[in-house]
Amino acid sequence: MANVPLSESSQAPHRLISRVFVLITALLFATGGTAIKLSSLSNWQIACFRSGLAAVVLLLLLPGCWRWWWRPSSLIVGTAFGITLILFVTANTLTTAANAIFLQYTAPIYVLLLGPLLLGEKNRRSDLLVMAVIVVGMLLFFVGQPIPLPTAPDPLLGNLIAVICGVTWALAILGLRWLSQKSNAAVAGGAAIIAGNIAACLICLPWAFPVANASLTDWGVVTFLGTIQIALAYWFLLRGISQVRALEASVILAFEPVMSGALAWMVHGELPGLFAGAGCALILFGVIAKLIRND
Repeated sequence: MANVPLSESSQAPHRLISRVFVLITALLFATGGTAIKLSSLSNWQIACFRSGLAAVVLLLLLPGCWRWWWRPSSLIVGTAFGITLILFVTANTLTTAANAIFLQYTAPIYVLLLGPLLLGEKNRRSDLLVMAVIVVGMLLFFVGQPIPLPTAPDPLLGNLIAVICGVTWALAILGLRWLSQKSNAAVAGGAAIIAGNIAACLICLPWAFPVANASLTDWGVVTFLGTIQIALAYWFLLRGISQVRALEASVILAFEPVMSGALAWMVHGELPGLFAGAGCALILFGVIAKLIRND
């Protein structure tokens, strides 16, 4: 019995490191919207080059996954993930970074609706209240006439694309949850992420060329997005998630939309309107409440 406390104490530093890894993941994810707005490349070019580079780096960082990414299960989940990557880039070129990421975080609505059908997971009555809060938050983004900004030229269209992005992200989440039921869950999940980046690259490829007047800043942004914001972030996430409870990891990752909006404000001067700001707050509250209720 004397060895039990020692064993728990010896695991504490590893759990702390794992939490730090998940926090680093959230911070790296949060840089996406701000970085995308620094580039003059089109949404097709950014999505294509960033995902292509990310796929190569992930194949190097996760060597055990290269034999799995082309399997049907990985390709199915990867397709939903790849479409999410494309829609996220497109939304960020049209609306504010805060709007894009917070509307993507409406994914729990669709997970609640589709989970029972696709995975046989039952919802709780409290889930309906949480879903109502998130729906109200989402609708607030479409109240009034959003004001275009230099970095958000068509906020209404961008908001609509971000809503669709929330749907595809929910499908990706459900797919990753489905893959987690397999005996080799870590490899299957990593392979789906790689497949998603390959799919995003191939889908955007016909519209990515020719590349005219690309600056060093453009290529620097793409390189950062592919190697750091995607590949390195998922490397940290896959290593941190093993020692962190699902609830704890999800709450830590909820820092992503908050930090994304803060970075966009500091770098680009983007500020969501009054109704959009209230929507951001309601969505974040709903997501965290959903996580806590399902612990």
